[in-house]
Amino acid sequence: MTDDAVIRLAELTDVSQLVTLENDCFETDQLSRRSFKWMITKAKALLLVAEIEQQIVGYVLLLYHQGTSLGRVYSLAVAQDQRKSGLAARLMTIAEQEALEDGRSFLRLEVRPDNVSAIRLYQKLGYEAFDVISDYYEDHADALRMMKVLHHQPEHIQQHVAHYSQTTDFTCGPASLMMVMKTLRPSITLDRSLELQLWREATTIFMTSGHGGCSPHGLALSAYNRGFDTTLITNSTDVPFINSVRSDQKKAVVELVHHDFEKAIAASTITTRTENIDVAMLQTELQQGQLAVVLISSYRLNQNKSPHWVVLASISDTFVYFHDPDIDWEENKSLTDSLYIPVAHKEFNRILGYGQPRYQAAIILSSTS
Repeated sequence: MTDDAVIRLAELTDVSQLVTLENDCFETDQLSRRSFKWMITKAKALLLVAEIEQQIVGYVLLLYHQGTSLGRVYSLAVAQDQRKSGLAARLMTIAEQEALEDGRSFLRLEVRPDNVSAIRLYQKLGYEAFDVISDYYEDHADALRMMKVLHHQPEHIQQHVAHYSQTTDFTCGPASLMMVMKTLRPSITLDRSLELQLWREATTIFMTSGHGGCSPHGLALSAYNRGFDTTLITNSTDVPFINSVRSDQKKAVVELVHHDFEKAIAASTITTRTENIDVAMLQTELQQGQLAVVLISSYRLNQNKSPHWVVLASISDTFVYFHDPDIDWEENKSLTDSLYIPVAHKEFNRILGYGQPRYQAAIILSSTS
């Protein structure tokens, strides 16, 4: 009986039993001993085990997306002799309660389309399918993506915004711009050639280290030159990112590039505005059918002290939903973790902008009439 099982947090002493259960339940895509140790000791995760008479008969693993209201059901396993006992549903229900108490409002997961029993369980628990990922598992099987809203008043997420994953460490700006352009003009082909072309057009040449990032002015020009109605909003007329460059020689180059961008914008019909950027202002733009590429500090998301560009896909009364072009595959992330990432308004206002003093920027795009 499922009531006989004790549900508790996993401990390091459980790893051997967890590995045995994993190997019994799955033929591919198995979590290793090392992975279980990492999930218990270091990961931003929740690993619950079900134990009967000191024997682990099930577990559920949630991964949390730092700085957001999003969690992901990474794995669920139940011993063969405990299936159809209700243990899987009990594990999921307790995990959901823990996630909600941790501030998570959304849980997402992937499941094989041919795993009928698992899909039926998730549907009974309130999960809804919203996408299919091709060639997801090790054996090249597809994955059905499902989501459940944990807060008490579900909010609609617009599902139409395209996604593109950046292929370099320095092309988050071009990748974000590509998502918006593809959504507004579906005929556009998204590939690495376009990604690097946009970067060449919009780069500041130098940044804090390594390859130069893309300035809002350069990205705005790239969109405008491809026929999009473009509005550039910044909270300052200062040269963006220049305070992050230590070399005077490099600063001079960044400043020269910036002034060239400004001259080109002055000769265009790009609308420019200088004002503080917040969720309320961005929500007004999106309600008019436009999409926005915005600058954020990714430190509150992943402790990476660098400027980062993302796409605002939708804003509800409670959450901002954004597409992140950066997928950290080494941290067990997937495409699911980078689409429609929900962040509360107050939290998103905190991450808008970069540097000291904080420089804010947004490129608002709409299709030409």
